[in-house]
Amino acid sequence: MANSWDPVVGTDEYNSVLRRVLDLAAKSGSHLNPDEERVQKVVGLMTMNHTETGDYYCPCKQSHPLDTEKDVVCPCPDMEQELDRDGYCFCKLFYR
Repeated sequence: MANSWDPVVGTDEYNSVLRRVLDLAAKSGSHLNPDEERVQKVVGLMTMNHTETGDYYCPCKQSHPLDTEKDVVCPCPDMEQELDRDGYCFCKLFYR
């Protein structure tokens, strides 16, 4: 069964979001999860959120349906704390 994010993987929009998260990782002293499928899922869903709303809402902490008034944008305010405490963020996208 295909995943909902499969159609966006590899698109220009997806590649733009991927470059953004790679830049965020570099700036935070972290790296992306070595599990390529996990990265594709999180970045793919974030791409879909960005296409829909114009912002990079975290797909792992979002409401269903997405609530732009209360859902958080990636990187979330807790990312650094999660990286320090757990070695990875809640989404398991960024790792120390």
